[in-house]
Amino acid sequence: MNKFVIRFVFFFSLLVSMTAQAQEVEMADKFREEGKIYVVISVFAVILIGLFVYVFLLDKKIGQLEEENK
Repeated sequence: MNKFVIRFVFFFSLLVSMTAQAQEVEMADKFREEGKIYVVISVFAVILIGLFVYVFLLDKKIGQLEEENK
């Protein structure tokens, strides 16, 4: 569990730093004007949450296998 928290904080800080450096993009402005930016953000969030859940479950399974191996 501790490894998961460390990984989550690392990827979250990486994501925040990337968005802080983002520049204005013409396509993003158009999406924002048309209201489609919320769809893009929602899809991105669902994919990101799915990846985090997958990594968490995989880490849990690997931990169980390591305990059985000992």
